[in-house]
Amino acid sequence: MDETLATPLPHDSTSQSRSLAVDFTWRKLKALITETNKPNASPLYTVDCNLITNNLTFKSTADDRVVGTGSVHAFSISPDYQLHGVQGTLKAQRRLHTVYTHQSTTFSDTGAPVKMTWTSSCGFKAWDFVCVDENQEPVARFSANMWAVKKVGKIEMLGPKAFDDAARDEIVVVGFTLYYCWLLRVNNPLNLLGSAFLSKEKIDKDESRQVEQRQAKLID
Repeated sequence: MDETLATPLPHDSTSQSRSLAVDFTWRKLKALITETNKPNASPLYTVDCNLITNNLTFKSTADDRVVGTGSVHAFSISPDYQLHGVQGTLKAQRRLHTVYTHQSTTFSDTGAPVKMTWTSSCGFKAWDFVCVDENQEPVARFSANMWAVKKVGKIEMLGPKAFDDAARDEIVVVGFTLYYCWLLRVNNPLNLLGSAFLSKEKIDKDESRQVEQRQAKLID
């Protein structure tokens, strides 16, 4: 994707960065995610897209293991995901606007879950999803090309964890799941209806439950 399509980020956030290309194969309904500075290398991940169930399966090509899964729902606008066996939810925070949060221990300095926030901006060609940490520092960006057929986007890892493999796994699974969710949302009136009836109280309860589950996982 052309660099000029992406939304500019603060200078400090791009001092450490790593880029991944996202290519889609329609014949196999599969996405391939590859290091942009290694165009002839094998993909790092494959993403199998099931158009019937709206489920995603992320695999590492190094050993064919499942890194995570994503599930987009017909009515709910908050997709679920699983990362290395730990369940999570991308919780919609605003009606009819892209503000999502998820809980992360990977980007935590203490090991306790912290809230990560995703927002988006849209231009004529690009659709950017930016993830910031609890200090509002950008850690990743998924730039989608709305007119592309094969080269559909690019994932940028930013900041101190740009070259951290665990952080890369998380951003790939969560970021692609959010992107896929929005692809389906714009073509699904049930999702728009779900946006109109979004409950803040339910969001708070769900986030509290996720924090408790992740803390229990750390103790185990």
